[in-house]
Amino acid sequence: MDIHYFVGIDIAKATLDWAIYTGKKIVLQTSTPNSVTGIKTALRLLKALPDWNPKQAVFCMEHTGIYNAHLLDFLHKLHFPIWLESSLQIKKAGGLQRGKTDSIDAQRIAEYAYRFCDQIRLWEAPRQVIQKLALLSAARQRLISVYNQLAGPLAEHQGFIDPTLQKQLNKSCQVSLTALEKDRKAVDRAIGALIEADPRLSQLFELVVSVTGIGTATATEIVIATNEMKTITDPKKMACHAGVAPFSYQSGSSVRGRPGVSQHARKRLKSLFHLGAMSAIRAKGELQDYYQRKVKEGKNKMLVLNAVRNKLIHRVYAVVAKGEKYDKNYVSPLA
Repeated sequence: MDIHYFVGIDIAKATLDWAIYTGKKIVLQTSTPNSVTGIKTALRLLKALPDWNPKQAVFCMEHTGIYNAHLLDFLHKLHFPIWLESSLQIKKAGGLQRGKTDSIDAQRIAEYAYRFCDQIRLWEAPRQVIQKLALLSAARQRLISVYNQLAGPLAEHQGFIDPTLQKQLNKSCQVSLTALEKDRKAVDRAIGALIEADPRLSQLFELVVSVTGIGTATATEIVIATNEMKTITDPKKMACHAGVAPFSYQSGSSVRGRPGVSQHARKRLKSLFHLGAMSAIRAKGELQDYYQRKVKEGKNKMLVLNAVRNKLIHRVYAVVAKGEKYDKNYVSPLA
């Protein structure tokens, strides 16, 4: 890909800061409102640059969630090359930094795109159904979080405070808890209907949830995180993304730490894989036997549980690659 202009965009709720880098210097810098009108204003300025060709430019920006919406939608409709990068990745690549403003951040993003253009990963827009699925899943997580914030302390108070007061507290929160549970079930039904109405999504979910330990919630998060298994196609990369891949920690002769997982991970996905692994080792089958055997051998329980999480990830990718449901009774022809 022959790139002449590297467009760095720092995104805030109200504004967009633009910096255009040629590889030698910043040739244009401006700030516009974070709206369609503001984006059109910036693109008019870009058109005035010498030999401007949007196909020979890359628009690099950090992933800022909903604040990206206007910009991503507008640029995608114009078929402009978009590079959506992790803010942490850009920050770590920048080395020692002093000072921070939106305009400086835009310059750093543009320079990052230039320095790492050989590692460019163009953004692929998810289908509309995946965008809806992501919003419903996020709403479901918030409802569960609020429910737990109310229900958790009530359960902890049991037996430690006056029974009359405990009864009063339970009664005071019951209406809210019932409403939250009702809303959560409504969101679950909406997610189910969305999946069922889309043949491609329905088939993918049918394959993923066939793996023991993987439920609808985990499958939903996997599909959202990988854009229907298209952006993360390697199970090892998925394990790294979910924070279950172990890494060595050693240096020279003095640092000899135990291998451990990285904290730079998609925490929600890691939590769901953990719950899936716990479910899998409780059910009779190969994973339960594996867990019990390794524990008897003296292995650390969390280490073995992490291995089970990795096995779940590899099984999910295997069934999707083959297009066949997971077979609990499968025996390898090489066995």
